[in-house]
Amino acid sequence: MEAVLSQNVLVLNRLWQAVNICSVKRAFMLLYQGHAQVVESGDGTFQTMTFGQWFNFSRGYEGEDVVSTVSFKIRVPKVILLLFFDRMPKKEVKFTRHNIFERDHNTCQYCGHKYDRKDLNLDHVIPRDRGGETSWENIVCSCVPCNSQKGNRTPAEAGMKLLHKPKRPKWRPMLHLQFSKARDDSWKHFVDLAYWNVELTD
Repeated sequence: MEAVLSQNVLVLNRLWQAVNICSVKRAFMLLYQGHAQVVESGDGTFQTMTFGQWFNFSRGYEGEDVVSTVSFKIRVPKVILLLFFDRMPKKEVKFTRHNIFERDHNTCQYCGHKYDRKDLNLDHVIPRDRGGETSWENIVCSCVPCNSQKGNRTPAEAGMKLLHKPKRPKWRPMLHLQFSKARDDSWKHFVDLAYWNVELTD
């Protein structure tokens, strides 16, 4: 029972945009309080149901994805729609080694080859002792040979060219990372929309 209650449920805002993931337990609380409705799909269409409607819809259901009590069983929702929330969560992309590797796709920004992370360094495009900052706009992934070749010089001075000008990522870490884990097939429509229409917005 506890394992079922801790499963993931996709959360949509009232504009039907994927904004979060919550537990089944939290989803039932939002449904019962009238803050959300279940989104059920069938034949390419979507309908919403209140807690009471979902309870009735669950009658006679024989699947394993149910929460059982002494007196009744109720299906586990896969997707819920918030009724009073229309914003996207504001989350900054943290300036971490992991996220720099994610931004640069584990690829040396000088030679263009992809490496295991253990074989990559982080390079200051403009060296620190030349006034270069440790920031999104001045740090790139670099393989060891390219890092050694560049040394304490700018790319121009070393006769090297950057594949891409380093920038602060615009993807939302919550959407980009959380949706990639433990996703259910019923999320596909909404997660695909989030990928194409939301991930790159500021």
